[in-house]
Amino acid sequence: MYTQLLKKFEEERGFISFQIRSFNKFIENDIQTIMSEIGEVNLTPETNAMKLLFGEVELGKPVIKEADGSTRQIYPNEARIRNLTYSTPIFVYMIPVVEGVKEKPEKVHIIDMPIMVKSKLCSTSGLSKEELTEKGEDPEDLGGYFIVNGTERAVVMIEEIANNIPIFENDNGLIKVRINSERSGFKQKHLVEMKPDGEITITFANIRRLPIVTLLKALGMETDKQICDNVSQDEKVLNEFYINLYKEEVITTEDSKEAIGKRLKIAREYRDERINQILDKYLLPHIGQTPEERSLKAMAITRIIRKSISLYLGEISADDIDHYSNKRLLMAGDLLGQLFRSILLGRWGLIAKMNYNYQKLVKRGRTPSIQGIVEADAATKQILSSIATGNWIGGRTGVSQRLDRSSYVRTISHLRSIVSPLTSTQEHFSAREIHPTEWGKICPAETPEGSSIGLRKHLAILAEITAGMSPEESEKVSKFIQAL
Repeated sequence: MYTQLLKKFEEERGFISFQIRSFNKFIENDIQTIMSEIGEVNLTPETNAMKLLFGEVELGKPVIKEADGSTRQIYPNEARIRNLTYSTPIFVYMIPVVEGVKEKPEKVHIIDMPIMVKSKLCSTSGLSKEELTEKGEDPEDLGGYFIVNGTERAVVMIEEIANNIPIFENDNGLIKVRINSERSGFKQKHLVEMKPDGEITITFANIRRLPIVTLLKALGMETDKQICDNVSQDEKVLNEFYINLYKEEVITTEDSKEAIGKRLKIAREYRDERINQILDKYLLPHIGQTPEERSLKAMAITRIIRKSISLYLGEISADDIDHYSNKRLLMAGDLLGQLFRSILLGRWGLIAKMNYNYQKLVKRGRTPSIQGIVEADAATKQILSSIATGNWIGGRTGVSQRLDRSSYVRTISHLRSIVSPLTSTQEHFSAREIHPTEWGKICPAETPEGSSIGLRKHLAILAEITAGMSPEESEKVSKFIQAL
């Protein structure tokens, strides 16, 4: 009976299907979304004489470029045998805008993207078992991995705290609120702390322990009464909050910006621009990234203050950070999206190099082509290096691992493994223990002995992972619920 159940689950749901769906979402939606967010690149910031508009993205089946210059489609087994990378070029249609006049779009190669075996772009997609056998492929192969330089690499799932949800903790009287604010792949960590004496501070971006009243006044809540009215109407809560008003010397929004500028040690001529960028782009980006949303951010912070004080007074209980409703799993598509965004928009990423190459060639008196300033090979080396070594952005290591092929079951188990970001050299007793909410989701027995016990996990045998909603979809659901 149990064997029949497993076979039915494999046929209808699939043991690795969630990883393949995640990668399909990345290539179908996320890459285009990232390009649309970039929008345009101004290659001449001083004169605005030359801009590039980013258009549609084009991907195809995996190909190989032979020594004679010819290009043809490739299958996974050939990539394994010849120690090749199973990848496809990504093209973007870029529209040059010269002196405000749009010219003809150009198809530009920006990177070679490794393709997950059995995904929609895989050469084996849609083939029958007989056709797979003719091509030299294993008809029972589940896919869900990459082939880089002939080596099969699995991108393991990462367990992390859920985004855009404040997690309230009580550490022996010190109240801590953690918020991983994420919007369109950009993530910013926030930490709100309330000391036993009632002082409340916030840490985010490059600002450490900024008094919460200073931030609220910078966001537009200028009067103490306005702040108190938004924090609470309960006298007990306000009595604990008043200490923050007495300790702060800032009175106006301008005073608060002056205080933030001193903490950041910014020259006065750049102060307002930098502070506005921090308040809009880095503070709670999931709420919004324009000046119009500052009032919403201030309201959200006052609610966090109210709940922190209520927790301190014992009126509510702390959140359980190990509860699985407070956790999320990053799959292959999510992790590749983070890496791809970093390669494009990082400090020395593809966009920055495009600007540098254009300026360099123009100074030499040459008119470069668009493809001439795009370093596609350098971007490809970056993404292949991360998948080949497992070193990811954010200092993560071991994200990509050599696929375990010692047995069929071990292969499935490896592709369903989960890694915690916590370091194995520290105790983390509560994180290593089995939590009741993991029942049916995480296998209680399959974890290594030694320092990684409880930090390296595996999905339960019949567990699946559902895809999350985009911010736009979440907003539609919220509006629908409010209309009921």
